[in-house]
Amino acid sequence: MRISWEQLRENILRCENCELGKGCIQKVPGQGDAHAPLMLIGEGPGEQEDRQGLAFVGPAGQLLTRMLAAINLPRDRVYICNVVKCRPPHNRQPSPEEIQACIGHLRAQTALVKPRVLLLLGATAVSAVLGPQYRITRCHGQWFERKGVWIIATYHPSALLRDASKKKDAWEDLKRVKARLQELSLYSDLFEEENA
Repeated sequence: MRISWEQLRENILRCENCELGKGCIQKVPGQGDAHAPLMLIGEGPGEQEDRQGLAFVGPAGQLLTRMLAAINLPRDRVYICNVVKCRPPHNRQPSPEEIQACIGHLRAQTALVKPRVLLLLGATAVSAVLGPQYRITRCHGQWFERKGVWIIATYHPSALLRDASKKKDAWEDLKRVKARLQELSLYSDLFEEENA
């Protein structure tokens, strides 16, 4: 039986599946259009996300907003979340055990949103969704299809802030996302409410 958004949020806020929840200020479930055709998955909350309880609001989130705007996608028309919902100490990468402890929440979110396209942001999202044998450097920009959902990966915005040489590849990946949404006749859906 599928749970409701309210139950999922409650499950995340009460979650004690791993130690991360004990060290964070706020759990960060995610936000955006609950029925978006495009869902973005990152690694985990950073300092600003932990303080505000919102995904991708720090410097990496500001870059992500600009990246979406570059392909004319309004941020509020997609759904954005992370693999883990609590900030790992010192923004370290979540451990495989922490990812496993939180993966049920991500699966429940995906089942509720029912996206047609998933954009994985960075190595942690790639490993959690596609499998640990996949590497962001090799699989970014490639399409994978799982249970009717098209999945593509690109570099995490924080990686782009550290290494600007990856921005060209990320731009090409984003153009692929836009093209796939257009092929699936979903691109205009992202603007329907704005233009109504």
